Amino acid sequence: MEWIDLKLHPELADAAHRMARERDVSVGQLVRDLLAQEISRAKRARPPVRAEEQLVAPLRARLAEDLAHAKSWNDLDQRLKAKGYQLIASGGGLALHQRSTGRRVCKASELGFSYSKLATRIGAPFPGHPHAYLAQRFTQIPMQGALQPQSPARSSVTSVQARDITDDFDVIEPF
Repeated sequence: MEWIDLKLHPELADAAHRMARERDVSVGQLVRDLLAQEISRAKRARPPVRAEEQLVAPLRARLAEDLAHAKSWNDLDQRLKAKGYQLIASGGGLALHQRSTGRRVCKASELGFSYSKLATRIGAPFPGHPHAYLAQRFTQIPMQGALQPQSPARSSVTSVQARDITDDFDVIEPF
């Protein structure tokens, strides 16, 4: 074992001594156990699936106008298609993929356009999205026949008229 000197504030040292007495171990053993637990937890933690900002920033600039001004999902699909990309339902949101390879590039929310913001502005849920009930909450439109399951390799999406919706609801996407 290696010796390590540790300085603690008096309150923290008192708490450590109390906790060690309750567990019937030394303060040194308490620190070793807690440190081992933290190292184990850190090794098991999954890193978030996030694209690198160096990749996303230029892409955000390149696609921002298309994402901001598309009038329907079909219009957005055509705009992205012209630049070699497509949106695909992913978890509770959308992910941007390269159209030619199908490789996931980033989440739409990383580009500044979450599924909820896009669906609210367009006024319709994303065609084929597995969490259609979420879109109904923030677009406030009936779901009748709006969604048809589609494979990730679809070539276009259904056109839907834009509506003026003021609800500012965001979907929190899983990691």
